[in-house]
Amino acid sequence: MKLESFLRLTTLFCEVAFAWIVATEPGYCQVSSNVTVKATGLNSPRGLKFGPDGLLYVAEGGLGGTTSTVGMCDQVPPPIGPYTGGFTSRISTINTTGSRQTVVDNLPSSQTSMGSGGLVSGVADIAFVGSTLYALIAGAGCSHGLSGTPNGVLKIDIAKGTATPFADLSAFVQSNPVANPSPDDFEPDGTFYSLVSLGNKLFTVEANHGEIDEIDSNGTIKRVVDISDTHGHIVPTALVYHNGWYFGNLFLFPTLQGSSNVFAYSNKRIRVVVPQLTTVVGLAFDQRERLYILEMSPATGGPMPGNGKIVRYEYNGQLTDIATGLTFPTAMTFGPDGLLYVSHKGFGFPPGAGEIVTVSITN
Repeated sequence: MKLESFLRLTTLFCEVAFAWIVATEPGYCQVSSNVTVKATGLNSPRGLKFGPDGLLYVAEGGLGGTTSTVGMCDQVPPPIGPYTGGFTSRISTINTTGSRQTVVDNLPSSQTSMGSGGLVSGVADIAFVGSTLYALIAGAGCSHGLSGTPNGVLKIDIAKGTATPFADLSAFVQSNPVANPSPDDFEPDGTFYSLVSLGNKLFTVEANHGEIDEIDSNGTIKRVVDISDTHGHIVPTALVYHNGWYFGNLFLFPTLQGSSNVFAYSNKRIRVVVPQLTTVVGLAFDQRERLYILEMSPATGGPMPGNGKIVRYEYNGQLTDIATGLTFPTAMTFGPDGLLYVSHKGFGFPPGAGEIVTVSITN
Protein backbone atom coordinates (compact mmCIF):
# COMPACT_ATOMS: atom_id res chain seq x y z
CA MET A 1 0.00 0.00 0.00
CA LYS A 2 1.39 3.42 -0.93
CA LEU A 3 1.46 6.80 0.76
CA GLU A 4 -2.04 7.80 -0.34
CA SER A 5 -3.48 4.57 1.04
CA PHE A 6 -1.84 5.43 4.31
CA LEU A 7 -3.46 8.86 4.17
CA ARG A 8 -6.88 7.28 3.82
CA LEU A 9 -6.24 5.34 7.02
CA THR A 10 -4.96 8.52 8.62
CA THR A 11 -8.33 10.21 8.13
CA LEU A 12 -10.15 7.34 9.79
CA PHE A 13 -7.86 7.41 12.79
CA CYS A 14 -7.94 11.18 13.11
CA GLU A 15 -11.70 11.31 13.06
CA VAL A 16 -12.48 8.19 15.08
CA ALA A 17 -9.55 6.58 16.85
CA PHE A 18 -7.95 9.82 17.97
CA ALA A 19 -11.09 10.94 19.79
CA TRP A 20 -11.48 7.51 21.34
CA ILE A 21 -7.87 7.33 22.49
CA VAL A 22 -7.94 10.78 24.02
CA ALA A 23 -11.17 9.99 25.83
CA THR A 24 -10.13 6.60 27.17
CA GLU A 25 -6.36 6.83 27.56
CA PRO A 26 -5.42 10.19 29.11
CA GLY A 27 -1.86 11.16 28.33
CA TYR A 28 -1.43 8.67 25.45
CA CYS A 29 -1.07 11.41 22.84
CA GLN A 30 0.85 13.79 25.06
CA VAL A 31 4.05 14.89 23.40
CA SER A 32 7.34 14.70 25.25
CA SER A 33 8.28 17.72 27.36
CA ASN A 34 10.94 18.95 24.92
CA VAL A 35 8.35 19.58 22.17
CA THR A 36 6.91 23.10 21.83
CA VAL A 37 4.37 24.45 19.34
CA LYS A 38 6.06 27.20 17.32
CA ALA A 39 3.40 28.06 14.71
CA THR A 40 -0.20 27.17 13.89
CA GLY A 41 -2.66 27.85 11.07
CA LEU A 42 -0.99 25.69 8.41
CA ASN A 43 -2.66 23.57 5.74
CA SER A 44 -1.02 20.13 5.59
CA PRO A 45 2.58 21.26 6.30
CA ARG A 46 5.27 19.23 4.58
CA GLY A 47 8.95 20.00 3.83
CA LEU A 48 10.62 22.95 5.54
CA LYS A 49 13.95 24.75 5.28
CA PHE A 50 15.58 27.87 6.70
CA GLY A 51 16.34 30.55 4.15
CA PRO A 52 19.37 32.84 3.93
CA ASP A 53 17.19 35.56 5.47
CA GLY A 54 16.85 33.50 8.67
CA LEU A 55 13.15 32.79 8.16
CA LEU A 56 11.69 29.29 8.19
CA TYR A 57 10.04 28.41 4.86
CA VAL A 58 7.30 25.78 4.90
CA ALA A 59 5.70 23.87 2.04
CA GLU A 60 1.96 23.38 2.52
CA GLY A 61 -0.01 20.69 0.73
CA GLY A 62 -3.09 22.90 0.58
CA LEU A 63 -6.79 22.08 0.44
CA GLY A 64 -7.13 20.09 -2.77
CA GLY A 65 -9.99 21.00 -5.10
CA THR A 66 -12.94 19.77 -7.17
CA THR A 67 -11.60 19.80 -10.76
CA SER A 68 -11.69 16.37 -12.40
CA THR A 69 -9.85 14.95 -15.41
CA VAL A 70 -11.73 11.65 -15.64
CA GLY A 71 -11.92 10.66 -19.31
CA MET A 72 -9.05 12.96 -20.26
CA CYS A 73 -6.03 10.86 -19.21
CA ASP A 74 -4.91 7.86 -17.19
CA GLN A 75 -6.13 8.07 -13.61
CA VAL A 76 -4.75 6.84 -10.31
CA PRO A 77 -6.47 3.46 -9.65
CA PRO A 78 -9.36 3.27 -7.14
CA PRO A 79 -9.90 3.36 -4.27
CA ILE A 80 -7.32 6.15 -4.00
CA GLY A 81 -8.21 7.67 -7.37
CA PRO A 82 -9.62 9.34 -9.20
CA TYR A 83 -8.11 12.53 -7.84
CA THR A 84 -9.60 16.00 -8.01
CA GLY A 85 -7.52 19.16 -7.96
CA GLY A 86 -7.37 22.88 -7.45
CA PHE A 87 -4.90 25.68 -6.80
CA THR A 88 -4.91 25.92 -3.02
CA SER A 89 -1.35 25.04 -2.07
CA ARG A 90 1.18 27.61 -0.85
CA ILE A 91 4.57 28.34 0.69
CA SER A 92 4.73 30.25 3.96
CA THR A 93 7.39 31.75 6.18
CA ILE A 94 7.47 31.52 9.96
CA ASN A 95 9.33 34.25 11.85
CA THR A 96 10.98 34.04 15.25
CA THR A 97 7.70 34.80 17.04
CA GLY A 98 5.83 32.07 15.16
CA SER A 99 3.89 34.39 12.86
CA ARG A 100 3.01 32.96 9.45
CA GLN A 101 3.17 34.93 6.21
CA THR A 102 2.39 33.75 2.67
CA VAL A 103 5.28 33.78 0.20
CA VAL A 104 3.35 32.46 -2.81
CA ASP A 105 -0.07 30.82 -3.10
CA ASN A 106 -2.50 29.45 -5.69
CA LEU A 107 -0.17 26.54 -6.40
CA PRO A 108 -1.39 23.10 -7.54
CA SER A 109 -3.04 20.91 -4.92
CA SER A 110 -4.92 17.66 -5.35
CA GLN A 111 -6.84 15.22 -3.23
CA THR A 112 -7.64 11.54 -3.27
CA SER A 113 -11.18 10.30 -3.88
CA MET A 114 -13.67 11.21 -1.19
CA GLY A 115 -14.16 7.53 -0.49
CA SER A 116 -10.50 7.33 0.53
CA GLY A 117 -10.61 10.47 2.65
CA GLY A 118 -10.04 13.33 0.21
CA LEU A 119 -6.48 13.77 1.47
CA VAL A 120 -4.26 16.35 -0.17
CA SER A 121 -0.85 16.81 -1.73
CA GLY A 122 0.57 20.00 -3.18
CA VAL A 123 3.92 21.63 -2.50
CA ALA A 124 5.88 18.71 -1.08
CA ASP A 125 9.18 20.38 -0.23
CA ILE A 126 11.38 23.41 -0.84
CA ALA A 127 15.10 24.08 -1.20
CA PHE A 128 17.43 27.04 -1.68
CA VAL A 129 20.23 27.26 -4.22
CA GLY A 130 22.04 30.32 -2.97
CA SER A 131 19.31 32.87 -2.36
CA THR A 132 16.92 31.37 -4.92
CA LEU A 133 13.96 29.35 -3.64
CA TYR A 134 12.69 26.27 -5.47
CA ALA A 135 9.47 24.36 -4.78
CA LEU A 136 8.77 20.68 -5.41
CA ILE A 137 5.20 20.09 -6.64
CA ALA A 138 3.62 16.69 -5.96
CA GLY A 139 -0.06 17.58 -6.38
CA ALA A 140 -0.15 18.49 -10.08
CA GLY A 141 -0.55 16.58 -13.34
CA CYS A 142 -3.52 15.26 -15.24
CA SER A 143 -3.65 12.07 -13.15
CA HIS A 144 -4.15 14.33 -10.13
CA GLY A 145 -7.09 16.22 -11.60
CA LEU A 146 -5.15 19.17 -13.02
CA SER A 147 -4.80 18.97 -16.79
CA GLY A 148 -1.98 21.08 -18.24
CA THR A 149 -0.02 21.31 -14.99
CA PRO A 150 2.91 18.95 -14.42
CA ASN A 151 4.46 17.73 -11.24
CA GLY A 152 7.87 19.32 -11.10
CA VAL A 153 10.01 22.09 -9.67
CA LEU A 154 9.02 25.76 -9.64
CA LYS A 155 11.39 28.69 -9.28
CA ILE A 156 10.00 31.14 -6.74
CA ASP A 157 10.47 34.91 -6.85
CA ILE A 158 10.12 35.70 -3.15
CA ALA A 159 9.93 39.46 -3.60
CA LYS A 160 7.13 39.26 -6.19
CA GLY A 161 5.37 36.19 -4.78
CA THR A 162 5.38 34.44 -8.15
CA ALA A 163 6.30 30.95 -9.39
CA THR A 164 7.88 30.00 -12.74
CA PRO A 165 8.13 26.45 -14.14
CA PHE A 166 11.70 25.14 -13.90
CA ALA A 167 11.67 21.36 -14.37
CA ASP A 168 8.91 19.04 -15.64
CA LEU A 169 9.09 15.89 -13.54
CA SER A 170 5.81 14.48 -14.88
CA ALA A 171 7.24 14.36 -18.40
CA PHE A 172 10.47 12.83 -17.14
CA VAL A 173 8.90 9.92 -15.21
CA GLN A 174 6.49 9.21 -18.05
CA SER A 175 9.33 9.08 -20.59
CA ASN A 176 11.74 7.19 -18.33
CA PRO A 177 9.89 4.39 -16.53
CA VAL A 178 11.60 2.61 -13.65
CA ALA A 179 12.39 -1.10 -13.78
CA ASN A 180 9.83 -2.36 -11.27
CA PRO A 181 6.82 -0.09 -10.81
CA SER A 182 3.85 -1.39 -8.87
CA PRO A 183 1.12 -1.83 -11.54
CA ASP A 184 -1.80 -1.81 -9.10
CA ASP A 185 -0.38 1.10 -7.12
CA PHE A 186 0.76 3.56 -9.77
CA GLU A 187 0.55 7.32 -10.27
CA PRO A 188 1.41 8.42 -13.83
CA ASP A 189 2.66 11.82 -12.64
CA GLY A 190 4.58 10.42 -9.69
CA THR A 191 4.51 11.25 -5.99
CA PHE A 192 7.58 13.34 -5.14
CA TYR A 193 8.48 13.81 -1.50
CA SER A 194 11.85 15.48 -0.72
CA LEU A 195 13.94 18.21 -2.38
CA VAL A 196 17.62 18.77 -1.53
CA SER A 197 20.13 21.26 -2.95
CA LEU A 198 23.78 20.37 -3.44
CA GLY A 199 25.98 22.98 -5.09
CA ASN A 200 23.96 24.42 -7.96
CA LYS A 201 21.88 21.29 -8.43
CA LEU A 202 18.66 19.96 -6.94
CA PHE A 203 17.88 16.35 -6.05
CA THR A 204 14.48 14.80 -5.41
CA VAL A 205 13.16 11.43 -4.31
CA GLU A 206 9.98 9.97 -5.79
CA ALA A 207 8.03 7.59 -3.58
CA ASN A 208 5.57 5.85 -5.91
CA HIS A 209 7.90 4.83 -8.73
CA GLY A 210 10.97 4.58 -6.50
CA GLU A 211 13.80 6.79 -7.73
CA ILE A 212 16.19 9.64 -6.96
CA ASP A 213 16.55 12.29 -9.68
CA GLU A 214 18.95 15.17 -10.31
CA ILE A 215 17.96 18.57 -11.71
CA ASP A 216 20.77 20.79 -12.99
CA SER A 217 20.91 24.59 -13.17
CA ASN A 218 19.16 24.54 -16.55
CA GLY A 219 16.26 22.44 -15.31
CA THR A 220 17.50 19.30 -17.08
CA ILE A 221 16.58 16.09 -15.26
CA LYS A 222 18.47 12.83 -15.06
CA ARG A 223 18.04 9.76 -12.89
CA VAL A 224 20.58 9.18 -10.13
CA VAL A 225 19.32 5.75 -9.12
CA ASP A 226 16.35 3.51 -9.83
CA ILE A 227 15.63 2.18 -6.34
CA SER A 228 12.90 -0.11 -7.66
CA ASP A 229 15.43 -2.00 -9.75
CA THR A 230 17.07 -3.59 -6.71
CA HIS A 231 14.56 -3.04 -3.89
CA GLY A 232 11.12 -3.05 -5.52
CA HIS A 233 8.25 -0.95 -4.19
CA ILE A 234 9.61 0.26 -0.83
CA VAL A 235 8.24 3.86 -1.05
CA PRO A 236 11.37 6.01 -0.54
CA THR A 237 10.61 9.35 1.11
CA ALA A 238 13.26 11.25 3.08
CA LEU A 239 16.50 12.36 1.38
CA VAL A 240 19.59 14.05 2.85
CA TYR A 241 23.19 14.59 1.81
CA HIS A 242 25.94 14.22 4.42
CA ASN A 243 29.25 13.21 2.86
CA GLY A 244 27.10 11.05 0.65
CA TRP A 245 23.42 10.36 0.01
CA TYR A 246 21.07 8.89 2.60
CA PHE A 247 17.40 8.09 2.14
CA GLY A 248 14.66 6.52 4.23
CA ASN A 249 11.53 4.69 3.20
CA LEU A 250 7.93 4.53 4.34
CA PHE A 251 7.31 0.98 3.07
CA LEU A 252 3.84 -0.57 2.79
CA PHE A 253 0.67 -0.55 4.85
CA PRO A 254 -0.67 -2.08 7.06
CA THR A 255 2.42 -1.20 9.04
CA LEU A 256 4.85 -3.86 10.07
CA GLN A 257 7.24 -2.60 12.73
CA GLY A 258 10.86 -2.72 11.64
CA SER A 259 10.01 -2.80 7.93
CA SER A 260 11.69 0.52 7.04
CA ASN A 261 15.37 1.46 6.91
CA VAL A 262 17.78 4.29 6.35
CA PHE A 263 19.91 3.55 3.30
CA ALA A 264 23.15 5.02 1.95
CA TYR A 265 23.75 5.33 -1.77
CA SER A 266 27.28 5.56 -3.19
CA ASN A 267 29.29 4.00 -6.00
CA LYS A 268 26.05 2.84 -7.62
CA ARG A 269 25.27 0.71 -4.60
CA ILE A 270 22.48 0.91 -2.01
CA ARG A 271 23.21 -0.40 1.47
CA VAL A 272 21.28 -0.37 4.75
CA VAL A 273 22.76 1.97 7.38
CA VAL A 274 20.05 1.88 10.05
CA PRO A 275 17.74 -1.17 9.94
CA GLN A 276 14.42 -2.06 11.54
CA LEU A 277 12.75 1.35 11.57
CA THR A 278 9.11 2.14 10.78
CA THR A 279 7.48 4.75 8.48
CA VAL A 280 10.54 6.96 7.95
CA VAL A 281 9.68 10.41 6.53
CA GLY A 282 12.53 12.67 7.69
CA LEU A 283 16.32 12.64 8.11
CA ALA A 284 18.72 15.25 9.51
CA PHE A 285 22.30 15.39 10.80
CA ASP A 286 23.38 17.58 13.71
CA GLN A 287 26.70 19.43 14.06
CA ARG A 288 28.19 16.38 15.77
CA GLU A 289 27.33 14.29 12.68
CA ARG A 290 24.65 12.28 14.48
CA LEU A 291 21.72 11.13 12.40
CA TYR A 292 18.14 11.96 13.46
CA ILE A 293 15.27 9.94 12.02
CA LEU A 294 11.61 11.01 11.92
CA GLU A 295 9.10 8.15 12.08
CA MET A 296 5.59 9.24 11.13
CA SER A 297 3.58 6.54 12.89
CA PRO A 298 5.43 3.40 13.92
CA ALA A 299 2.40 1.63 15.39
CA THR A 300 1.74 -1.89 14.15
CA GLY A 301 -1.20 -2.31 11.78
CA GLY A 302 -2.15 1.26 10.92
CA PRO A 303 -1.42 4.91 11.60
CA MET A 304 -1.88 5.97 15.20
CA PRO A 305 -2.18 9.57 16.45
CA GLY A 306 0.39 10.47 19.06
CA ASN A 307 2.68 7.65 17.97
CA GLY A 308 5.17 9.59 15.83
CA LYS A 309 8.67 10.10 17.14
CA ILE A 310 12.22 11.21 16.45
CA VAL A 311 15.09 8.84 17.19
CA ARG A 312 18.83 9.42 17.02
CA TYR A 313 21.32 6.91 15.65
CA GLU A 314 24.24 6.88 18.08
CA TYR A 315 27.91 6.25 17.35
CA ASN A 316 27.59 2.80 18.93
CA GLY A 317 24.72 1.86 16.63
CA GLN A 318 21.99 2.20 19.25
CA LEU A 319 18.82 4.28 18.84
CA THR A 320 17.82 6.95 21.37
CA ASP A 321 14.32 8.43 21.56
CA ILE A 322 14.60 12.22 21.18
CA ALA A 323 10.92 13.20 20.94
CA THR A 324 7.74 11.15 21.29
CA GLY A 325 3.98 11.64 21.09
CA LEU A 326 3.97 13.37 17.70
CA THR A 327 0.87 13.17 15.50
CA PHE A 328 1.57 12.52 11.80
CA PRO A 329 4.78 14.54 11.43
CA THR A 330 5.97 14.84 7.84
CA ALA A 331 9.41 16.51 7.76
CA MET A 332 12.08 18.10 9.93
CA THR A 333 15.12 20.39 9.74
CA PHE A 334 17.64 21.84 12.14
CA GLY A 335 17.40 25.55 12.84
CA PRO A 336 20.29 27.96 13.44
CA ASP A 337 19.31 27.86 17.13
CA GLY A 338 20.09 24.14 17.35
CA LEU A 339 16.43 23.15 17.65
CA LEU A 340 14.74 20.64 15.40
CA TYR A 341 11.77 22.14 13.55
CA VAL A 342 9.08 19.61 12.63
CA SER A 343 6.00 19.79 10.41
CA HIS A 344 3.26 18.41 12.65
CA LYS A 345 -0.29 17.23 11.94
CA GLY A 346 0.64 17.10 8.29
CA PHE A 347 -2.02 14.61 7.11
CA GLY A 348 -5.73 14.15 7.67
CA PHE A 349 -6.47 17.35 9.58
CA PRO A 350 -8.85 20.20 8.64
CA PRO A 351 -7.66 23.52 7.16
CA GLY A 352 -5.48 25.52 9.51
CA ALA A 353 -4.85 22.63 11.92
CA GLY A 354 -1.27 22.02 10.81
CA GLU A 355 1.58 23.09 13.08
CA ILE A 356 5.31 23.61 13.28
CA VAL A 357 6.79 22.32 16.53
CA THR A 358 10.31 22.62 17.87
CA VAL A 359 12.27 19.92 19.65
CA SER A 360 15.06 20.82 22.07
CA ILE A 361 18.01 18.48 22.38
CA THR A 362 19.99 18.48 25.61
CA ASN A 363 22.57 15.78 25.00
